Amino acid sequence: MPEPRIQSYFDPDTWTVTHIVSCPITRRAAVIDSVLDYDPKSGRTSTASAQKVLDHVKANDLTVDWHLETHAHADHFSAAPWLKERLGGKIAIGEHIKTVQKVFSGIFNAKDIDAEGRQFDVMFKDGDTFNVGEIPFRVMHTPGHTPACVVYVTDGHAFIGDTLFMPDYGTARCDFPGGDAATLYRSIRKLLSLPGDTKLHLCHDYQPGGREPRWVTTVDEQRRSNIHVHDGITEEEFVAMRTARDKTLAMPTLILPSVQVNARAGHFPPPEDNGVAYLKIPLNVL
Repeated sequence: MPEPRIQSYFDPDTWTVTHIVSCPITRRAAVIDSVLDYDPKSGRTSTASAQKVLDHVKANDLTVDWHLETHAHADHFSAAPWLKERLGGKIAIGEHIKTVQKVFSGIFNAKDIDAEGRQFDVMFKDGDTFNVGEIPFRVMHTPGHTPACVVYVTDGHAFIGDTLFMPDYGTARCDFPGGDAATLYRSIRKLLSLPGDTKLHLCHDYQPGGREPRWVTTVDEQRRSNIHVHDGITEEEFVAMRTARDKTLAMPTLILPSVQVNARAGHFPPPEDNGVAYLKIPLNVL
């Protein structure tokens, strides 16, 4: 099996990392957790981050088969539809996106979200497999942060979304609708049962202490030194820590606009009779 080529781009506005994974033999590729730029003050979107992906694909003569989402992000818009329109490929996510859609279609009274996942081209089940060229991948369901979180695993590499952060930052919050700290702990232990030298490619880095951004770690490093969930931390201890910490956290700045877009696979809400699409802000709900 060929070693995947991985190009990653860090967006400092949302602390998000987008990965382009390609097969060196066939030049087939997957884009994981793309970013559509959004200015909440003006309500305008732009494509500077997505353009970097597009430029890399074109410069390296890649064919994109997949636009993979690790979950319905609460801190940035997905650029998957914009990239799909220009590059082709299928938009995919874990099948439990339907649970997320059911919750948020009610919160936003979004009649166009039917909670059947039809906005996505593919919904993976736990254990499903797919290929990027000659590189086989396996889908690992890792709920806890959200019900729909998945990890994309190939030999020596795993693209883990928000299942873990860098060891000096710890783990993701579990207080979003459908999140659960005990479930996240079990998902993390499943992830950390991969071989110790497996490289874990993160979706976010929040640069604690102002250090330079980092988004690659290993199973061994996480088991040894993750500040929240290193080896020896029990489920009970983790749940107590995570629950207390989550109570101190403000909601992400872009959660309300982002979830409306990402539950629709990166598409905007349907335009109204004046041709303009609107995002909703539910009052006193969350």
